[in-house]
Amino acid sequence: MYPSDILDIAQRVLDSCDQAGLTVITAESCTGGLIAGCLTSIPGSSHVFERGYVTYANKAKSEMLGVPEAMIAKHGAVSEPVARAMAEGALNKTPDTIAVAVTGIAGPGGGTPEKPVGLVHIAAARVDTRTYHERVVLVGDRDSIRMQTVAKALSAVLLQIG
Repeated sequence: MYPSDILDIAQRVLDSCDQAGLTVITAESCTGGLIAGCLTSIPGSSHVFERGYVTYANKAKSEMLGVPEAMIAKHGAVSEPVARAMAEGALNKTPDTIAVAVTGIAGPGGGTPEKPVGLVHIAAARVDTRTYHERVVLVGDRDSIRMQTVAKALSAVLLQIG
């Protein structure tokens, strides 16, 4: 289901977390659980992955991750502040030590001139470390954008591991 290059990144995430004694959690919007699915497709992933949140709707982001509704209203769900709040909220709700969050517009509709189809915000938070953020505009169809987002999100986790 996942391309081998993405599975290779996922394996590196799992191995790096295991070696560092870290656990990872996902908070996903536009990928709808694909990041968690990628990690758990690898045997032995339960050593470092226990859970993930799929918060596709704004209400879910607020209820499950504690993203303030006022923040979503001010910046939009697809924004740096919301991506950061998703990752940090996931960490605050669990004993996990690294969280990755994604929110974006996978298309084919929903884009605007300010927020085009393919816009994705990725955040990776780690306990006692500054939250990493990346804004990307990806090109392709819905499936391609979502799969590229998985790869970018896993790479962000690797950056947080160091």
